Amino acid sequence: MKKNLLTILILALLFVNLILTGITMFSLVSANKKTVALVDDISAALALDLSKPEEATEESTAISIADTAVYNIEDSMTIALTPSADGSEHYAVVSVSFSLNTQDPDYETYQPMLADKESKIKSEIIDAVGSRTKEEAMADREGMQEDILHRVQNMFNSQFIYEAYFRDIKFQ
Repeated sequence: MKKNLLTILILALLFVNLILTGITMFSLVSANKKTVALVDDISAALALDLSKPEEATEESTAISIADTAVYNIEDSMTIALTPSADGSEHYAVVSVSFSLNTQDPDYETYQPMLADKESKIKSEIIDAVGSRTKEEAMADREGMQEDILHRVQNMFNSQFIYEAYFRDIKFQ
């Protein structure tokens, strides 16, 4: 008799648990829907683009080769990297080039300035590359190129430079 009474008590608690779980699920789903709707309204009010940054860069790099000019920084730069875990000093020897959009409205204004501003551009390259350890630099070459590109675009406050790339890079 005790076993049957205990089984009935466990079965009753199981049903109570099931009912409370159902109530919790319905209340959380409705709260989640309200939160998503609120975030959508706020982003629509602020006109935020919720697409991935990679999608935006793929669209912006669809510049034909005929509309592209190349600017080479002639001198190779030897850049001291952040000391890595082994404690020894490492250096990167880099040669950098930029792709310029000749159809951009800022091209005519800023392209002649590139040679004059080359020392400032080199400083940005040194900051971007030198902030990494040898291991980070070797693993994330594209990240360094993107960092250099964003720094130079911010420097000119323009998108007429649409690509930064290494002609040569060596680690010591």
